[in-house]
Amino acid sequence: METAIIITSVLLILFSILALYDGFYLHIFKYKLHNHPESKTEHYIHTIRAIFFPAILYFLFLSQSCSLSFIIGLVVVALDLLVLALDAYTEKDSREFMGGLPRWEYILHLFVNGFHFASIAVFLSIKLQFENNQIIILPTIENQNYELLHTILINLLPGSVLVGLLHFFLCFSKTSIFWNNLTSRK
Repeated sequence: METAIIITSVLLILFSILALYDGFYLHIFKYKLHNHPESKTEHYIHTIRAIFFPAILYFLFLSQSCSLSFIIGLVVVALDLLVLALDAYTEKDSREFMGGLPRWEYILHLFVNGFHFASIAVFLSIKLQFENNQIIILPTIENQNYELLHTILINLLPGSVLVGLLHFFLCFSKTSIFWNNLTSRK
């Protein structure tokens, strides 16, 4: 269990670093996907996923004493998988303005999503126990290394909420124009 908690922690950190680079720097700052009509759908999809991530952090990983919260977290993960499939489907058309999705960014997406879902899978191996043909949700994880994971999660939560809010507000023309003016100042 201790090793699995450390692996989950490392995977979440790797995911967060790459997701920040991809979802904030590339999509919002460099390519400004929210400004391109052909990329609006992709931006909306990224917005949904950016809102799902803090929900996953809270309901799946952080809220330890409530099985209902954990189940809500699992539902959000399942929805995130569906939205990811939609994202992959729409990305080709969305990036026509830049000659298609660069191969290196496609590889980046594989790593980002690989780390994301691997962290969830490893955490599920900690949180779920199989006994007498039943799945049991462990109510709490009492382990020294869980404090490390908990600290990482608490620190990731505010930033992930901010990224989700930024994605959301960029869906609207007035806030998108404000953001464009703010980021174009030199």
